[in-house]
Amino acid sequence: MTRDDSKRKSDRKRNAPVREKAAPPLPRESENETRIEGRNAVIEAFRSGRTIDRIYMLDGSKEGAMMTIRREASKRDTPVRYVTRQRLDQMSETGAHQGVVAVLAAYHYGELEDLFDRARERGEDPFFILLDNIEDPHNLGAILRTANVVGAHGLIIPRDRAVGLTATVAKASAGAINFTPVVKVTNLAQTIDQLKERGLWFVCADMDGTPMTKLDMTGSIGLVIGAEGKGVSRLVREKCDMTAAIPQRGDIDSLNASVAAGVLCYEILRQRGL
Repeated sequence: MTRDDSKRKSDRKRNAPVREKAAPPLPRESENETRIEGRNAVIEAFRSGRTIDRIYMLDGSKEGAMMTIRREASKRDTPVRYVTRQRLDQMSETGAHQGVVAVLAAYHYGELEDLFDRARERGEDPFFILLDNIEDPHNLGAILRTANVVGAHGLIIPRDRAVGLTATVAKASAGAINFTPVVKVTNLAQTIDQLKERGLWFVCADMDGTPMTKLDMTGSIGLVIGAEGKGVSRLVREKCDMTAAIPQRGDIDSLNASVAAGVLCYEILRQRGL
């Protein structure tokens, strides 16, 4: 190698771009607040009537959805702060902020009575979805979205060994988190016993169960979905009145938890004649 070649190689090293490690998300200013990320999620939060404390938006954004967010913020006197993409990246908890992060009071969990109230207001038999140790926030968010679309009156999740209402869940729910109540309980099996006393029947998803189309899932129903790969725990499964299998004809024998929930929810909806 000549002296000139060595100098050029040294210059390239000095001028090469520095790869910085991604900064961890900035901590929340308060434990009593949460963040919503993504354009549709923020718009749906406004639509639901939730109070947004402030919005951080990518400076210079002029897309249609961003203009909608600006208009809604202006109507409600919600402060909008224009920041750099780097700042939004640092704030993001999901890694997919789409140029906007909203800060608002933390999501509040409902009570079991809230779910019964919603059923009474609609003049419908109760339809609750119970999740047994779902730990993936994307699954919880997707199930929330499905629950809202099919008209379920709410979700029930355990307090331990399960994901709660996070920013990732909010984004995956596409705004459903603002409309469908979620109840957190200490013991899922005991909660099933309490709900049975109020007239609910329970069906859980299980590969070895009866084909779902052969079951009667009309009336007051609780649908139990288990964790992906684990299924519904033994104790909770024993509390259920029926086990429902989803007919399958492919080469693999399992479905994502949120997909399984969606299929069973629509079978319940079909049997209700809706």
